[in-house]
Amino acid sequence: MCPTTGRGTEAGRGWPWATLADVARRAGVSPATASRVINGSSKPVADELRERVLRAVADLRYVPNVHAQLLARPQRSVVGVVVHDVSDPYFAEVTRGLQRVATDRGRLVIICNSYRDPERELEYVEMLRGQQVAASVLAGSGYHDPAFTARLTEKLAAHEATGGRVAVIGRHEHPGDAVMPANSDGARRLGAELRRLGHHRVGVIAGPRELTTTSDRLGGVAEGLGAALPPERVRYADFTRDGGARAADELLAAVPGLTALAALNDSMAVGALTLLRARGVRVPEEVSVVGFDDIPVAADVTPALTTVRLPLVELGARAMTLALEPAVDRPRVEVLPAELVRRDSLGPAPA
Repeated sequence: MCPTTGRGTEAGRGWPWATLADVARRAGVSPATASRVINGSSKPVADELRERVLRAVADLRYVPNVHAQLLARPQRSVVGVVVHDVSDPYFAEVTRGLQRVATDRGRLVIICNSYRDPERELEYVEMLRGQQVAASVLAGSGYHDPAFTARLTEKLAAHEATGGRVAVIGRHEHPGDAVMPANSDGARRLGAELRRLGHHRVGVIAGPRELTTTSDRLGGVAEGLGAALPPERVRYADFTRDGGARAADELLAAVPGLTALAALNDSMAVGALTLLRARGVRVPEEVSVVGFDDIPVAADVTPALTTVRLPLVELGARAMTLALEPAVDRPRVEVLPAELVRRDSLGPAPA
């Protein structure tokens, strides 16, 4: 053991801290040759030298530097995914699809949570480019912020210019491959169903105001209802259970006589159901509640949640597939359909 560094020496005593130089000395080759063999370089190495290096690696129990391997290999093996929050059931399902395709193609996935912080999202995109990932996938809503959008587009263009691929999920202004959930169409179907059942006093629990997903879904609900939504019937909140409960509380206090609450994601709808149950309000006899996304828990709550089903796993799978395919001349945009799922939380408006 070297008294200065604490690393193993060439003597072959099986130290776990052997260095690349130790392997090269043991094999009787240059460090460059040892590196080519260990890191899988495309540069040719004679079979006899390769065997000596691999024998030295085994004798010394050498552990390669993963970062060096990534830089040396002709094909990048890591892909990066930037999501708003992987603990959110929506993004957990999307990430399942992303990982399934990446794993099938032998790629390692780095997942970055931006927590809907635009600056953090920009930092992650830059970091992934610095790591020379094969592709980056942005899974989540775009922002109504031209300055941010311009900065993000610049960073993604730099990533593509240096050999990386980019795909996004949701409505972004970045020109490139995209997989789009049918947010507007699904929300329109939801609004139309509320109108069909006689609900004319509907409160909407919307997501964060700055997200394109929020505006797309909000506009779709209003179109389906066949009337503009008065500002007092809309509350913006985090896409969370607690955010939904707070928004429902505010709507019920501000607008007496609401017959339905339309939450623009299922987590918020579950929060609204919890609040109504605590107040002894019967769902759907007194107030109906509907959601959006059809996350796994939507069918398990009581009453089971009427919602709009998006193919969440497929969204992730298609985005990763596009990201790992070669670039084409024109951006590919795929829109995956939405489906209205009728369950027990929605009924006719009370007389």
